[in-house]
Amino acid sequence: MTDYLEESAEARRSLNFIEQIIEEDLRNGKNDGRVHTRFPPEPNGYLHIGHAKSICLNFGLAIRYNGKCNLRFDDTNPTKEEQEYVDSIKDNVRWLGFDWEDREFYASDYFDTLYEFAVKLIMKGKAYVCDLSAEEISNMRGTPSVPASPSPYRNRGVEENLDLFRRMKAGEFPDGTRTLRAKIDLASPNMHMRDPVLYRIMHTAHHRTGDRWCIYPMYDFAHGQSDSLECITHSICTLEFEVHRPLYDWFIRELEIFPSRQIEFARLNLSYTVMSKRKLLELVNAGLVNGWDDPRMPTISGLRRRGYTPASIRLFADKVGVAKRDNVIDIALLEHCLREDLNKKAPRRMVVTKPLKVIIDNYPEDLVEELDAINNPEDPEAGTRKVPFSKEIWIEQDDFMEAPPKKYFRLAPGTEVRLRYAYFITCVGVEKDDAGNITCLHCTYDPASRGGNSPDGRKVQGTIHWVSASHAVAAELRVYEHLFTREDPDNVDEGGDFKDYLNPDSLKVLQARAEPSLDSPEVLSNFQFERIAYFSVDQDSKPGQPVFNRTVTLKDSWAKQGVR
Repeated sequence: MTDYLEESAEARRSLNFIEQIIEEDLRNGKNDGRVHTRFPPEPNGYLHIGHAKSICLNFGLAIRYNGKCNLRFDDTNPTKEEQEYVDSIKDNVRWLGFDWEDREFYASDYFDTLYEFAVKLIMKGKAYVCDLSAEEISNMRGTPSVPASPSPYRNRGVEENLDLFRRMKAGEFPDGTRTLRAKIDLASPNMHMRDPVLYRIMHTAHHRTGDRWCIYPMYDFAHGQSDSLECITHSICTLEFEVHRPLYDWFIRELEIFPSRQIEFARLNLSYTVMSKRKLLELVNAGLVNGWDDPRMPTISGLRRRGYTPASIRLFADKVGVAKRDNVIDIALLEHCLREDLNKKAPRRMVVTKPLKVIIDNYPEDLVEELDAINNPEDPEAGTRKVPFSKEIWIEQDDFMEAPPKKYFRLAPGTEVRLRYAYFITCVGVEKDDAGNITCLHCTYDPASRGGNSPDGRKVQGTIHWVSASHAVAAELRVYEHLFTREDPDNVDEGGDFKDYLNPDSLKVLQARAEPSLDSPEVLSNFQFERIAYFSVDQDSKPGQPVFNRTVTLKDSWAKQGVR
């Protein structure tokens, strides 16, 4: 991960508050100088760009401080978790460039230990079996200023609680009839301390443990204890878990287990995007997007399909950094990071998105030339490629105007432009159909200007791209815009719905003409289509029928703000 460390050093100007905490712990010899983090996703959906930031943070801290980072799945709810999600998460982490080595864990690995932890709390008089329904428990919780009402089962004796809990485990009771609750403080202003539920009955098979269990620990009971069992030194969480920390610390004290330190940072919020798993699932289930890997989705699989690179996402995570307050990051910064990466790496190609035929009248009828074109001006080692040139070519419709305004530097009747890597041409005629639409242009070329160079020093201000008509490949271009028209689609008006702000123009499909080198490109490979945008090869591509996703435009609004 040398490349990651170099990216981090470039993007980071000073230590963030988490690094300051870690370095203070190292100076004090805490945890024997160990730094051990973890990335703990729930396998109940696909990861998004916010998770990518957490992945980069947790694995990045381990790399930076010569420590370790575990991959742990907090799989405590079998009704929502699937192996499909586990596999996709592992694939996402690897794709981002990180390796958990042999440290792949699951909360379900600890179900026996967590059960014994629960028994220990019962024996200490710190937990009890409650017969109230979930609705009744909720109704008795009180408010932040009004204490909760005690459960009528709160003072059951230890032996009765042990017996009932064992019978819960044995499957004697139906779903929802009993829970195990911690016995803490009904008057606490922190609602999470008001006798939270630790276990519930669920006669549901688990994707790893099968039918062995019919009681499952709540996330709050499994998450913190799993950190302790793995001896995680720094448990990095997002801000919504700050109010859960007193509960996790209470478990550590009562169970006398390893004291993992929880540190909270602001979650990532991105403009023109929703980051809620529930809302993303709603979009998928309603058919408003084409699955979890739709290139308009903020999921890692969607970003990957769109053409985002691991390096660009790691750079984005570094530039965003970690903060203590929630804020919304402009999606333009994410796009800027992608351009930074692709500009250095992406080969250049010529593609015409709205073809207009040009016939070069004085070019030999049967001549085909192989002209040299630069693959990437930012990479001297990228070399050149051959592009065919012939009598008939395609240019962009927008590169011709019959009655141009002043300072129009593209093709017009009587004007001369440079064909990139080819020749100077001059428009000498226009063909139209019966409706007056331009169907073809007639031009002449200067044979002495091969390679786009002026033989006599004359200046030609306009340069346009092209493809040879007889060699062009038909290509489908999928042009993506923001999925939402509103910058903050989560912040809807009362009675509104975030889906009300879906962008009807978030996807447009163009039938383009591409140079022949793009006939059978490798899926997910990136290109810059000259003068147009960056594109990536979609998985729907077939040999001779390439499909490209527009990854990001060439214009970089963020860079103009001085961000580097």
